[in-house]
Amino acid sequence: MNISGRIRSLRREMADKNIDIYIVPSDDFHQSEYVGDYFKAREYMTGFTGSAGTAVFTKDRAGLWTDGRYFIQAEQELAGSGVMLYKAGEPGVDTIREFLEKELPCGGVIGFDGRTVSLGTGEQYEKIAAGKDGTICYTEDLTGRIWTDRPALPKEKAWLLDIRYSGESTASKLARVRGKMKEAGAGVHLLSSLDDIAWLLNLRGNDIAYCPLVLSYLLVFEDHAELFADVDKFSDGVPASLEEEHIILKPYNEIYRTVSMLPEGTRILLDPDRVNYSLYRNIPDGAAIVAEENPEVLMKCRKNDTEIRNIRSAHLKDAAACTKFMYWLKVCCMPAGEDGEDGTLMDPDTGEPLTEMSAAAKLEWFRALQNGYLEPSFAPISAFGAHGAIVHYSASTESDAALHTGKMLLTDTGGHYMEGSTDITRTFALGRIPRREKEDFTMTARAMLRLMNTVFLKGCSGTALDLAAREVFWKERMNFNHGTGHGVGYLLNVHEAPVNFRWKEGERPAPALEKNMVISDEPGIYIEGSHGVRLENLLTVCEDEKNEYGQFMRFEPLTLVPVDLDAVLPELMTAEERRMLNDYHRKVCEALSPLLNKKEREWLSVYTRPV
Repeated sequence: MNISGRIRSLRREMADKNIDIYIVPSDDFHQSEYVGDYFKAREYMTGFTGSAGTAVFTKDRAGLWTDGRYFIQAEQELAGSGVMLYKAGEPGVDTIREFLEKELPCGGVIGFDGRTVSLGTGEQYEKIAAGKDGTICYTEDLTGRIWTDRPALPKEKAWLLDIRYSGESTASKLARVRGKMKEAGAGVHLLSSLDDIAWLLNLRGNDIAYCPLVLSYLLVFEDHAELFADVDKFSDGVPASLEEEHIILKPYNEIYRTVSMLPEGTRILLDPDRVNYSLYRNIPDGAAIVAEENPEVLMKCRKNDTEIRNIRSAHLKDAAACTKFMYWLKVCCMPAGEDGEDGTLMDPDTGEPLTEMSAAAKLEWFRALQNGYLEPSFAPISAFGAHGAIVHYSASTESDAALHTGKMLLTDTGGHYMEGSTDITRTFALGRIPRREKEDFTMTARAMLRLMNTVFLKGCSGTALDLAAREVFWKERMNFNHGTGHGVGYLLNVHEAPVNFRWKEGERPAPALEKNMVISDEPGIYIEGSHGVRLENLLTVCEDEKNEYGQFMRFEPLTLVPVDLDAVLPELMTAEERRMLNDYHRKVCEALSPLLNKKEREWLSVYTRPV
C-alpha cells in the first residue's frame, strides 16, 4: 500500500472514531530522538525518513512539519505523496498550533496516541480543542490499525555498565536523586526518558538503533525503585545486581496500572517534557504533581573525572580510525596522475568505484578495528558534492553517488565505545576543487576554530557563545539553519540535552556551561545544488584562570583529526586563526603519530604542517 493508500485508510479509521484531525509524531513512548522500527509511524504514514517531524491529517489535508535540517530532504521524499511540507520556523508558515486552531471545526475532536506525545504537548492539544468547544481522543493508535506488517518490539539483551566506565555507582546516583526528591517534597519520582534511566541505573541495551538504551520506565521511591521492562532481555546476573540495589523488575506495560494505583496524597516528581501524556493521565486525581526538569538531566551532563578520562581514550581511538580513513581516501583511492580533471576514486581492495555508501562502510571498518568499539552512535552521513547541502542526508541505493575528483565529500559519523561516544564531521577535498568551495570551507574552519578557542566567564551558556562561530558567516551575510553545537552523552544519546550552542533560546533556556560537560562545535554552510561544508569537533569544558574578575573557562578539543588543508585558503584567515589551526594540528600530530604506520605518519606530518 502506497502513501496515498495509507492516508485513505487512516481517514476511514478517523471517520469510524469521529476524529476530525489526527496527529502522528516521530516519538516512541519515551520522547526519544531516535526510535526503533516499531515506532516509525510518522515515516510509515508520510514516507519522510528524517528523525524529526510531525504529521497532521484532516479529512482532506495532510501536512508534515519539520525543521531546517530536513527541508531539502523532506521536499524530495514527500514529492508525489499528497503530503504538504510545512517548513517550521519559516516566515509565513503556520505552526502546528495555528494549523489546528484554523482547521478544527467547532465541537471537533483532535486524536493522537497519547503514549507518543509528551505531557506538555498533550495539554496544548487539550487547550486548542477546548477553544473550539471540542475534545481530544488520546487512546487510539490509528496508525497501528492499518500497519499490518508492523515490526515487533525489540528483544535485545540489556547489561550493566561497570564502574570503571561509569565512575559512579548506582547507589550513589540514586542517593543524589533522592536528595533532589526530598528538596522537592516528593515521595515518588517517575521516569520514562530512556537516557535518564540508563544513566541512573548504569544500564545499557540495544533497543534503539544507535542508542544503547533499554525500553523501560522507572519509579523511584524513598527506599526502593521499580523498573518496568521486558524481563527476558536481562543478561544473567543483571536481575540479581538490580535486586542488591533494591530495584524490583516488573513487566514493561505494567507501569500504567502501577501509576494508577499510587495512594492518594502521593507527591510525584516528573518532567512534563519527558513523560508521555497517557502515563500522566493514569496518575490518580488525588496525587500531587511536582513538575520539574528531571534531576538526572544535568547530573549526566556533568561528566565525572573517570568519564572524561575514558572519553579522551575513546576519542583517541576514534581519531586514529578517522585519520587512517582520511589517508586511505586521499592517497589510496585517488586516480593515478590526478591533474585536476574529473577522475573516479577507486576502492583499492575491491577494484570498484568508491561511492558514498562504500566510503562510509570503510570508515566504519576502521572504527571496528579499535578495541572497545561497539557500534555507530548515529546513522552515518556520507554526502558527496550537492548531497552535502542536505544537512541530514542519508545515502540510499538509489542516491548512492560515485566519488570523483573536483568536488567535496562530507562525512558526519560517530561511534560508541565502552569508553564513551564520539561524533565528528569532516569535509574532504577530492583532488582540486573550485575556489568558491575552498572559500566556504575556510569560512567554516575559521568559525569552528574561533569557538573552540573561546575563553569565557563561568555562568555563560551556549547562547552567549554561539556568536563566536556564527559571526564569521553573518559578516558575509550568510547563515546556517541549525544549532552550532549539542551536548553529547556518555555511551547514551549522541545528542544530549540541554546544553547547546544556539543563537536563539528554545522554550527552556540553555544551562550554564560547567566543567566536564561535553559539547559539539559544528558550524557549516550549505549551497543547494552545489556543495556543503561542515566541520565538527567535540569539546569538553575546562576551568581556566580564576582571578579578581571571576572564574574563567575554556574548551579542550576531544576530537583530534586533521582539518583538510587541501581545502584551506590561509590568506583568508587572520594571523590568530592560522595560529589556532597550527596549534590544533600540532596536538593532532603529537597524539596520533604513535598510532599510525610509517606511511600514515609521513602523510600526517604534511597534512598538519603550519600554514
